[in-house]
Amino acid sequence: MRTLLNRWTRATSVAIPDPLWTLTCASLPFVTRLAPVDRDRLRGLAAQLLADKQMSAAAGLELTATMQVNIAVQACLPILNLGLDWYRGWKSIVVYPSEFLVPRSVTDEDGVVHEYVEPIAGEAWDGGPLLLSWEDAQQSATGAGAPYSVVIHEFVHKLDLLDGDADGVPPFLAMHKSLTLQRWSSVLDQSLNRFAAELELIDAELPGDLDPESDEVDRYYAHLPLDAYAAHDQAEFFAVSSETFFVDPNRLHDAFPEWYALLAQFFMQDPLAVR
Repeated sequence: MRTLLNRWTRATSVAIPDPLWTLTCASLPFVTRLAPVDRDRLRGLAAQLLADKQMSAAAGLELTATMQVNIAVQACLPILNLGLDWYRGWKSIVVYPSEFLVPRSVTDEDGVVHEYVEPIAGEAWDGGPLLLSWEDAQQSATGAGAPYSVVIHEFVHKLDLLDGDADGVPPFLAMHKSLTLQRWSSVLDQSLNRFAAELELIDAELPGDLDPESDEVDRYYAHLPLDAYAAHDQAEFFAVSSETFFVDPNRLHDAFPEWYALLAQFFMQDPLAVR
């Protein structure tokens, strides 16, 4: 294993062993549904990403080849038809065992600075590392709850940040001739506003004595097409809906068909067309 990992740090591409590739695909149903030719290309992209990025462990985690390949495969799904160059400009992926604490600082309307720590499952820094919780990275394979892939989520943030702004509007290149900024922004805002309004209705119906951190809250949000965090802003709506686009495309298409169509144009793939 040590020899394999050392070789990954020097090569331009990694030869992912067949048994490990088979195991990884079996653990990710949304990868299994790809056509064989697309799975082969995904394998090649994952091999390139493992050689291009420096993946390291934090907080005592023992980073195995299984973990690295799993993360790389999920990370490369959004760029299957875009190419690895869309992840340019940064090198480091840091993997924690589970949720980790990140210091925050917020200034209120009176100019008072409030400092606190926030437990998170992942974070993408502009020009810097991408942080992930391995415990959460595996949840995409469970099939429980809302569609979820923290890996896809954070790597989509990296696509969004490629033009310098986390605003839910990634750069459109020559390959995206059918996309316009006006159309993208209009459908994004309409979809986000409709989702936020639906979330507000649910929030208004919550019993006053209900603990917002309890599992009982989940049943009130169970019918939502996306995780409630999507309502935070345009960047999070883009990232959360992209998770659903790849993990449970029917769910996103049924709720936001116009937005789904734009994502299919941007990612240059349509998960619902793969049968």
